[in-house]
Amino acid sequence: MDISVETTTALERKMTIAIPFQEVDSAVLARLQEAAHNVKMNGFRKGKIPMKVIKNRFGEGVRQEVVGELMNNSFYEALNQEKIRPAGQPSIEATQLEEGQDLQFTAVFEVYPEIQLPDFSSIKVEKLVADVDEKNIDKMVETLREQRQTWEEVDRETGNGDMLNIDYLGKSDGEAFQGGEAKGSNLVLGSERMIPGFESGLLGKKAGESVTLSLTFPEKYHNAELAGKEVEFEITINKVSEQVKPELNEAFFAGFGIEEGGEEAFRVEVSQNMEREMKSASRSKLKNKVVDALIELCEVSIPQVLIDSEVKSIRDQALQRMGGGQNIDPSLLPDNMFTDQANRRVVTGLILSEVIEQQGLKADAAKVREAVEEIASTYESPDEVVNWYYGNQEQLATVESTVMEDQGFDVILEQAQVAENKVDYEEVIQSEQPTATESKSD
Repeated sequence: MDISVETTTALERKMTIAIPFQEVDSAVLARLQEAAHNVKMNGFRKGKIPMKVIKNRFGEGVRQEVVGELMNNSFYEALNQEKIRPAGQPSIEATQLEEGQDLQFTAVFEVYPEIQLPDFSSIKVEKLVADVDEKNIDKMVETLREQRQTWEEVDRETGNGDMLNIDYLGKSDGEAFQGGEAKGSNLVLGSERMIPGFESGLLGKKAGESVTLSLTFPEKYHNAELAGKEVEFEITINKVSEQVKPELNEAFFAGFGIEEGGEEAFRVEVSQNMEREMKSASRSKLKNKVVDALIELCEVSIPQVLIDSEVKSIRDQALQRMGGGQNIDPSLLPDNMFTDQANRRVVTGLILSEVIEQQGLKADAAKVREAVEEIASTYESPDEVVNWYYGNQEQLATVESTVMEDQGFDVILEQAQVAENKVDYEEVIQSEQPTATESKSD
Protein backbone atom coordinates (compact mmCIF):
# COMPACT_ATOMS: atom_id res chain seq x y z
CA MET A 1 0.00 0.00 0.00
CA ASP A 2 1.44 3.34 -1.11
CA ILE A 3 0.49 6.41 0.95
CA SER A 4 1.08 10.09 0.39
CA VAL A 5 -0.26 12.92 2.54
CA GLU A 6 -0.69 16.51 1.37
CA THR A 7 -1.38 19.47 3.69
CA THR A 8 -4.03 21.55 1.90
CA THR A 9 -4.84 23.97 4.73
CA ALA A 10 -3.76 24.36 8.36
CA LEU A 11 -6.05 21.53 9.42
CA GLU A 12 -7.09 19.82 6.18
CA ARG A 13 -5.21 16.82 4.82
CA LYS A 14 -5.50 15.04 1.48
CA MET A 15 -4.35 11.45 1.65
CA THR A 16 -3.74 9.47 -1.55
CA ILE A 17 -3.63 5.68 -1.23
CA ALA A 18 -2.82 3.04 -3.83
CA ILE A 19 -3.60 -0.66 -3.28
CA PRO A 20 -1.94 -3.25 -5.58
CA PHE A 21 -4.44 -4.75 -8.04
CA GLN A 22 -3.34 -8.24 -6.97
CA GLU A 23 -4.65 -7.58 -3.47
CA VAL A 24 -7.97 -6.37 -4.85
CA ASP A 25 -8.31 -9.33 -7.25
CA SER A 26 -7.44 -11.77 -4.48
CA ALA A 27 -10.10 -10.31 -2.17
CA VAL A 28 -12.71 -10.34 -4.95
CA LEU A 29 -11.92 -13.96 -5.83
CA ALA A 30 -12.17 -15.04 -2.19
CA ARG A 31 -15.58 -13.36 -1.89
CA LEU A 32 -16.80 -15.00 -5.14
CA GLN A 33 -15.60 -18.42 -3.97
CA GLU A 34 -17.51 -17.93 -0.74
CA ALA A 35 -20.60 -17.03 -2.76
CA ALA A 36 -20.17 -20.09 -4.96
CA HIS A 37 -20.55 -22.34 -1.92
CA ASN A 38 -23.64 -20.59 -0.58
CA VAL A 39 -25.82 -19.29 -3.42
CA LYS A 40 -28.56 -21.26 -5.13
CA MET A 41 -29.20 -21.05 -8.88
CA ASN A 42 -31.66 -22.95 -11.04
CA GLY A 43 -29.96 -25.69 -13.02
CA PHE A 44 -27.04 -26.08 -10.64
CA ARG A 45 -26.51 -28.01 -7.47
CA LYS A 46 -25.52 -25.92 -4.44
CA GLY A 47 -21.74 -25.57 -4.30
CA LYS A 48 -21.29 -26.83 -7.90
CA ILE A 49 -21.87 -23.57 -9.80
CA PRO A 50 -18.95 -22.80 -12.17
CA MET A 51 -16.84 -19.81 -11.17
CA LYS A 52 -17.43 -18.24 -14.61
CA VAL A 53 -21.18 -18.23 -13.96
CA ILE A 54 -20.69 -16.82 -10.46
CA LYS A 55 -18.44 -14.08 -11.78
CA ASN A 56 -20.84 -13.13 -14.58
CA ARG A 57 -23.75 -13.00 -12.17
CA PHE A 58 -22.17 -11.43 -9.10
CA GLY A 59 -18.74 -10.18 -10.12
CA GLU A 60 -19.53 -6.49 -10.54
CA GLY A 61 -21.48 -6.19 -7.31
CA VAL A 62 -18.91 -8.15 -5.31
CA ARG A 63 -16.07 -6.04 -6.70
CA GLN A 64 -17.85 -2.81 -5.68
CA GLU A 65 -18.43 -4.23 -2.20
CA VAL A 66 -14.82 -5.38 -1.81
CA VAL A 67 -13.40 -2.10 -3.15
CA GLY A 68 -15.52 -0.12 -0.66
CA GLU A 69 -14.30 -2.26 2.24
CA LEU A 70 -10.68 -2.07 1.10
CA MET A 71 -10.76 1.71 0.80
CA ASN A 72 -12.31 2.09 4.24
CA ASN A 73 -9.94 -0.37 5.95
CA SER A 74 -6.88 0.96 4.13
CA PHE A 75 -7.70 4.52 5.13
CA TYR A 76 -7.68 3.65 8.84
CA GLU A 77 -4.55 1.52 8.46
CA ALA A 78 -2.88 4.51 6.78
CA LEU A 79 -3.92 6.79 9.65
CA ASN A 80 -2.25 4.45 12.14
CA GLN A 81 0.84 4.11 9.98
CA GLU A 82 1.19 7.88 9.50
CA LYS A 83 0.15 8.60 13.13
CA ILE A 84 -2.57 11.01 12.01
CA ARG A 85 -5.59 11.80 14.19
CA PRO A 86 -8.64 12.77 12.07
CA ALA A 87 -11.19 15.17 13.53
CA GLY A 88 -14.11 13.68 11.63
CA GLN A 89 -15.20 11.37 8.83
CA PRO A 90 -13.26 11.68 5.57
CA SER A 91 -14.56 12.46 2.10
CA ILE A 92 -13.35 9.48 0.06
CA GLU A 93 -13.20 9.47 -3.74
CA ALA A 94 -11.91 6.67 -5.98
CA THR A 95 -9.57 7.89 -8.72
CA GLN A 96 -8.62 4.52 -10.29
CA LEU A 97 -11.01 1.59 -10.32
CA GLU A 98 -10.27 -0.38 -13.52
CA GLU A 99 -9.53 -4.10 -13.22
CA GLY A 100 -5.91 -5.00 -13.73
CA GLN A 101 -4.71 -1.66 -12.37
CA ASP A 102 -3.90 -0.62 -8.84
CA LEU A 103 -6.85 0.71 -6.88
CA GLN A 104 -6.29 4.39 -6.09
CA PHE A 105 -8.38 6.77 -4.01
CA THR A 106 -8.12 10.03 -2.10
CA ALA A 107 -9.42 10.85 1.38
CA VAL A 108 -9.87 14.48 2.43
CA PHE A 109 -10.33 15.17 6.14
CA GLU A 110 -9.51 17.55 8.96
CA VAL A 111 -7.10 16.80 11.79
CA TYR A 112 -7.02 17.90 15.39
CA PRO A 113 -4.88 21.02 15.93
CA GLU A 114 -1.73 21.06 17.99
CA ILE A 115 -2.48 22.82 21.27
CA GLN A 116 0.16 24.98 22.92
CA LEU A 117 -0.87 25.24 26.56
CA PRO A 118 -0.17 28.56 28.25
CA ASP A 119 1.45 29.19 31.62
CA PHE A 120 -1.54 28.56 33.88
CA SER A 121 0.02 30.63 36.67
CA SER A 122 -0.70 33.73 34.55
CA ILE A 123 -4.44 33.11 34.88
CA LYS A 124 -6.18 35.32 37.45
CA VAL A 125 -9.75 34.43 38.36
CA GLU A 126 -12.25 35.21 41.10
CA LYS A 127 -14.12 32.57 43.05
CA LEU A 128 -17.47 33.57 44.54
CA VAL A 129 -18.16 32.19 48.01
CA ALA A 130 -21.09 32.72 50.36
CA ASP A 131 -22.67 31.55 53.60
CA VAL A 132 -26.13 30.01 53.75
CA ASP A 133 -27.77 31.92 56.62
CA GLU A 134 -31.17 31.68 58.27
CA LYS A 135 -32.57 34.41 56.01
CA ASN A 136 -31.60 32.41 52.92
CA ILE A 137 -33.17 29.28 54.39
CA ASP A 138 -36.40 31.16 55.23
CA LYS A 139 -36.64 32.36 51.63
CA MET A 140 -36.06 28.86 50.26
CA VAL A 141 -38.69 27.39 52.56
CA GLU A 142 -41.19 29.95 51.24
CA THR A 143 -40.20 29.06 47.68
CA LEU A 144 -40.83 25.39 48.40
CA ARG A 145 -44.23 26.23 49.86
CA GLU A 146 -45.09 28.26 46.76
CA GLN A 147 -44.11 25.34 44.55
CA ARG A 148 -46.70 23.19 46.33
CA GLN A 149 -49.38 25.84 46.66
CA THR A 150 -53.02 25.30 45.71
CA TRP A 151 -55.67 27.76 44.55
CA GLU A 152 -58.89 28.52 46.44
CA GLU A 153 -61.80 30.41 44.90
CA VAL A 154 -62.67 33.67 46.70
CA ASP A 155 -65.44 36.28 46.57
CA ARG A 156 -63.58 39.59 46.78
CA GLU A 157 -61.83 42.17 44.67
CA THR A 158 -58.81 41.02 42.73
CA GLY A 159 -55.22 41.77 43.76
CA ASN A 160 -51.72 41.00 42.54
CA GLY A 161 -50.93 37.30 42.89
CA ASP A 162 -54.53 36.22 42.36
CA MET A 163 -55.37 33.81 39.55
CA LEU A 164 -58.28 34.85 37.36
CA ASN A 165 -60.23 32.68 34.98
CA ILE A 166 -61.25 34.97 32.13
CA ASP A 167 -62.80 35.19 28.67
CA TYR A 168 -61.44 37.91 26.42
CA LEU A 169 -61.79 39.22 22.89
CA GLY A 170 -59.32 41.66 21.31
CA LYS A 171 -60.39 44.05 18.55
CA SER A 172 -58.47 46.40 16.29
CA ASP A 173 -60.54 49.06 14.50
CA GLY A 174 -63.64 47.21 15.62
CA GLU A 175 -62.53 43.89 14.10
CA ALA A 176 -61.35 40.84 16.05
CA PHE A 177 -57.71 40.01 15.34
CA GLN A 178 -56.06 36.60 15.17
CA GLY A 179 -54.76 35.29 18.49
CA GLY A 180 -56.71 37.88 20.48
CA GLU A 181 -59.47 35.62 21.79
CA ALA A 182 -59.67 33.03 24.55
CA LYS A 183 -62.26 31.45 26.81
CA GLY A 184 -61.63 30.01 30.25
CA SER A 185 -58.02 31.23 30.28
CA ASN A 186 -56.16 31.33 33.60
CA LEU A 187 -54.06 34.42 34.32
CA VAL A 188 -52.05 35.26 37.44
CA LEU A 189 -52.09 39.02 38.02
CA GLY A 190 -48.59 40.41 38.23
CA SER A 191 -47.11 37.68 36.04
CA GLU A 192 -46.62 40.20 33.20
CA ARG A 193 -47.74 37.54 30.78
CA MET A 194 -49.98 39.94 28.89
CA ILE A 195 -49.24 43.29 27.24
CA PRO A 196 -48.83 46.36 29.49
CA GLY A 197 -52.11 47.52 31.02
CA PHE A 198 -53.98 44.24 30.60
CA GLU A 199 -53.30 42.79 34.03
CA SER A 200 -53.31 46.10 35.91
CA GLY A 201 -56.69 46.86 34.32
CA LEU A 202 -58.17 43.85 36.09
CA LEU A 203 -57.09 44.87 39.59
CA GLY A 204 -59.88 45.68 42.02
CA LYS A 205 -62.52 43.76 40.04
CA LYS A 206 -64.72 40.85 41.10
CA ALA A 207 -65.92 37.62 39.55
CA GLY A 208 -68.81 38.22 37.17
CA GLU A 209 -67.63 41.69 36.14
CA SER A 210 -66.83 42.66 32.56
CA VAL A 211 -64.44 45.39 31.52
CA THR A 212 -63.22 46.93 28.27
CA LEU A 213 -59.59 48.00 28.18
CA SER A 214 -58.09 50.33 25.57
CA LEU A 215 -54.47 49.27 25.19
CA THR A 216 -51.51 49.64 22.84
CA PHE A 217 -49.24 46.80 21.77
CA PRO A 218 -45.52 47.45 22.35
CA GLU A 219 -43.59 48.85 19.38
CA LYS A 220 -41.28 45.81 19.47
CA TYR A 221 -44.02 43.20 19.80
CA HIS A 222 -43.10 39.84 18.22
CA ASN A 223 -46.12 40.00 15.87
CA ALA A 224 -45.24 42.79 13.46
CA GLU A 225 -48.91 43.18 12.40
CA LEU A 226 -49.86 44.15 15.96
CA ALA A 227 -46.71 46.05 16.98
CA GLY A 228 -47.63 49.58 18.11
CA LYS A 229 -51.36 49.11 17.35
CA GLU A 230 -54.15 50.52 19.50
CA VAL A 231 -56.67 47.80 20.43
CA GLU A 232 -59.57 47.11 22.75
CA PHE A 233 -59.98 44.03 24.90
CA GLU A 234 -63.44 42.97 26.10
CA ILE A 235 -62.83 40.89 29.22
CA THR A 236 -65.16 38.91 31.49
CA ILE A 237 -63.89 37.64 34.85
CA ASN A 238 -65.31 34.18 35.49
CA LYS A 239 -63.54 33.30 38.72
CA VAL A 240 -61.04 34.72 41.22
CA SER A 241 -58.73 32.41 43.19
CA GLU A 242 -56.03 33.12 45.75
CA GLN A 243 -52.88 31.25 46.60
CA VAL A 244 -53.01 28.84 49.52
CA LYS A 245 -49.60 27.75 50.73
CA PRO A 246 -49.29 24.42 52.59
CA GLU A 247 -48.68 24.52 56.32
CA LEU A 248 -45.24 23.58 57.64
CA ASN A 249 -46.38 20.31 59.15
CA GLU A 250 -45.42 16.63 59.18
CA ALA A 251 -47.25 15.95 55.89
CA PHE A 252 -45.37 18.76 54.16
CA PHE A 253 -41.99 17.59 55.49
CA ALA A 254 -42.74 14.00 54.47
CA GLY A 255 -43.17 15.21 50.90
CA PHE A 256 -39.44 15.99 50.96
CA GLY A 257 -38.45 12.69 52.54
CA ILE A 258 -38.25 14.00 56.13
CA GLU A 259 -40.07 11.43 58.27
CA GLU A 260 -38.63 12.43 61.65
CA GLY A 261 -37.32 15.56 63.33
CA GLY A 262 -40.01 17.97 62.20
CA GLU A 263 -39.20 21.49 61.04
CA GLU A 264 -35.69 21.45 62.48
CA ALA A 265 -34.70 18.39 60.44
CA PHE A 266 -36.41 19.86 57.38
CA ARG A 267 -34.43 23.09 57.64
CA VAL A 268 -31.19 21.13 58.05
CA GLU A 269 -31.99 19.21 54.86
CA VAL A 270 -32.83 22.44 53.02
CA SER A 271 -29.62 24.04 54.26
CA GLN A 272 -27.50 21.10 53.10
CA ASN A 273 -29.12 21.14 49.64
CA MET A 274 -28.53 24.89 49.38
CA GLU A 275 -24.87 24.43 50.33
CA ARG A 276 -24.46 21.84 47.58
CA GLU A 277 -26.21 24.09 45.07
CA MET A 278 -24.09 27.08 46.10
CA LYS A 279 -20.81 25.17 45.82
CA SER A 280 -21.83 23.76 42.44
CA ALA A 281 -22.82 27.20 41.13
CA SER A 282 -19.61 28.74 42.48
CA ARG A 283 -17.46 26.12 40.76
CA SER A 284 -19.42 26.45 37.52
CA LYS A 285 -18.85 30.19 37.43
CA LEU A 286 -15.19 29.74 38.33
CA LYS A 287 -14.77 27.25 35.47
CA ASN A 288 -16.43 29.69 33.07
CA LYS A 289 -13.93 32.37 34.06
CA VAL A 290 -11.08 29.93 33.55
CA VAL A 291 -12.46 29.11 30.11
CA ASP A 292 -12.59 32.84 29.27
CA ALA A 293 -8.94 33.16 30.28
CA LEU A 294 -7.87 30.06 28.34
CA ILE A 295 -9.62 31.19 25.16
CA GLU A 296 -7.86 34.55 25.44
CA LEU A 297 -4.45 32.95 26.04
CA CYS A 298 -4.62 30.08 23.56
CA GLU A 299 -4.73 30.47 19.81
CA VAL A 300 -6.59 27.39 18.62
CA SER A 301 -7.51 26.51 15.04
CA ILE A 302 -10.84 24.74 15.16
CA PRO A 303 -11.78 21.92 12.76
CA GLN A 304 -15.04 22.90 11.06
CA VAL A 305 -16.31 19.34 11.36
CA LEU A 306 -16.18 19.64 15.16
CA ILE A 307 -18.06 22.95 15.07
CA ASP A 308 -20.74 21.45 12.81
CA SER A 309 -21.13 18.45 15.11
CA GLU A 310 -21.40 20.63 18.21
CA VAL A 311 -23.94 22.95 16.56
CA LYS A 312 -26.10 19.93 15.76
CA SER A 313 -25.78 18.67 19.34
CA ILE A 314 -26.79 22.02 20.82
CA ARG A 315 -29.70 22.38 18.39
CA ASP A 316 -30.94 18.88 19.26
CA GLN A 317 -30.83 19.81 22.96
CA ALA A 318 -32.79 22.99 22.23
CA LEU A 319 -35.44 21.01 20.32
CA GLN A 320 -35.72 18.56 23.22
CA ARG A 321 -36.36 21.46 25.60
CA MET A 322 -39.06 22.68 23.19
CA GLY A 323 -41.11 19.53 23.63
CA GLY A 324 -38.98 16.87 22.02
CA GLY A 325 -38.76 18.72 18.71
CA GLN A 326 -42.11 17.36 17.56
CA ASN A 327 -43.78 19.50 14.90
CA ILE A 328 -40.94 22.02 15.12
CA ASP A 329 -39.12 22.95 11.94
CA PRO A 330 -35.35 22.72 12.72
CA SER A 331 -34.75 25.52 10.19
CA LEU A 332 -36.33 27.87 12.72
CA LEU A 333 -33.12 27.32 14.71
CA PRO A 334 -30.37 28.26 12.21
CA ASP A 335 -26.70 27.39 12.76
CA ASN A 336 -25.69 30.96 13.60
CA MET A 337 -27.83 30.79 16.75
CA PHE A 338 -25.42 28.24 18.19
CA THR A 339 -22.08 28.93 16.51
CA ASP A 340 -20.53 31.00 19.32
CA GLN A 341 -21.54 28.49 21.96
CA ALA A 342 -20.29 25.62 19.79
CA ASN A 343 -16.94 27.38 19.25
CA ARG A 344 -16.54 27.87 22.97
CA ARG A 345 -17.36 24.26 23.78
CA VAL A 346 -15.01 22.88 21.13
CA VAL A 347 -12.09 25.10 22.13
CA THR A 348 -12.60 24.20 25.79
CA GLY A 349 -12.74 20.50 24.97
CA LEU A 350 -9.56 20.66 22.89
CA ILE A 351 -7.63 22.49 25.61
CA LEU A 352 -8.83 20.17 28.38
CA SER A 353 -8.03 17.11 26.25
CA GLU A 354 -4.46 18.37 25.91
CA VAL A 355 -4.22 18.95 29.67
CA ILE A 356 -5.56 15.45 30.34
CA GLU A 357 -3.12 13.89 27.86
CA GLN A 358 -0.08 15.80 29.12
CA GLN A 359 -0.93 15.01 32.73
CA GLY A 360 -1.79 11.38 31.96
CA LEU A 361 -5.07 11.77 33.84
CA LYS A 362 -7.41 8.86 34.40
CA ALA A 363 -10.91 9.15 35.80
CA ASP A 364 -10.72 8.87 39.59
CA ALA A 365 -12.92 5.89 40.53
CA ALA A 366 -14.07 7.51 43.79
CA LYS A 367 -15.07 10.72 42.00
CA VAL A 368 -16.88 8.73 39.32
CA ARG A 369 -18.82 6.89 42.03
CA GLU A 370 -19.63 10.20 43.72
CA ALA A 371 -20.87 11.67 40.43
CA VAL A 372 -23.04 8.63 39.70
CA GLU A 373 -24.54 8.70 43.20
CA GLU A 374 -25.28 12.41 42.85
CA ILE A 375 -27.18 11.71 39.62
CA ALA A 376 -28.96 8.78 41.23
CA SER A 377 -30.01 10.86 44.25
CA THR A 378 -32.59 12.67 42.12
CA TYR A 379 -34.48 9.41 41.44
CA GLU A 380 -36.89 7.43 43.61
CA SER A 381 -34.66 4.34 43.68
CA PRO A 382 -31.05 5.60 43.78
CA ASP A 383 -29.50 2.15 44.22
CA GLU A 384 -31.15 0.88 41.06
CA VAL A 385 -29.85 3.89 39.10
CA VAL A 386 -26.31 3.37 40.41
CA ASN A 387 -26.42 -0.29 39.40
CA TRP A 388 -27.76 0.66 35.97
CA TYR A 389 -24.86 3.05 35.35
CA TYR A 390 -22.29 0.47 36.41
CA GLY A 391 -23.96 -2.10 34.20
CA ASN A 392 -23.99 0.22 31.17
CA GLN A 393 -20.43 0.90 30.01
CA GLU A 394 -21.45 3.59 27.50
CA GLN A 395 -23.31 5.65 30.10
CA LEU A 396 -20.56 5.15 32.67
CA ALA A 397 -17.98 6.32 30.11
CA THR A 398 -19.92 9.58 29.77
CA VAL A 399 -19.66 10.17 33.52
CA GLU A 400 -15.97 9.23 33.48
CA SER A 401 -15.35 11.74 30.68
CA THR A 402 -17.04 14.50 32.71
CA VAL A 403 -14.98 13.58 35.79
CA MET A 404 -11.75 13.67 33.78
CA GLU A 405 -12.60 17.12 32.44
CA ASP A 406 -13.21 18.24 36.00
CA GLN A 407 -9.83 16.84 37.00
CA GLY A 408 -8.34 18.79 34.10
CA PHE A 409 -9.84 21.98 35.51
CA ASP A 410 -8.36 21.09 38.92
CA VAL A 411 -4.88 20.92 37.36
CA ILE A 412 -5.36 24.41 35.92
CA LEU A 413 -6.84 25.82 39.13
CA GLU A 414 -3.94 24.48 41.21
CA GLN A 415 -1.58 26.66 39.17
CA ALA A 416 -3.85 29.66 38.54
CA GLN A 417 -4.18 32.67 40.82
CA VAL A 418 -7.61 32.25 42.44
CA ALA A 419 -8.93 35.01 44.71
CA GLU A 420 -12.03 34.39 46.82
CA ASN A 421 -14.76 37.02 46.88
CA LYS A 422 -17.43 36.68 49.57
CA VAL A 423 -20.86 37.71 48.29
CA ASP A 424 -24.53 37.05 49.02
CA TYR A 425 -25.87 33.55 48.45
CA GLU A 426 -28.28 34.82 45.77
CA GLU A 427 -25.41 36.26 43.74
CA VAL A 428 -23.58 32.93 43.70
CA ILE A 429 -26.55 30.87 42.53
CA GLN A 430 -27.78 33.42 39.99
CA SER A 431 -27.96 31.55 36.69
CA GLU A 432 -25.71 32.26 33.74
CA GLN A 433 -26.12 31.80 30.01
CA PRO A 434 -25.28 28.28 28.74
CA THR A 435 -21.55 27.88 28.25
CA ALA A 436 -18.91 25.36 27.37
CA THR A 437 -18.74 24.03 30.93
CA GLU A 438 -22.35 22.88 30.95
CA SER A 439 -23.04 19.16 30.44
CA LYS A 440 -24.00 18.32 26.86
CA SER A 441 -26.77 15.93 28.01
CA ASP A 442 -28.63 18.71 29.93
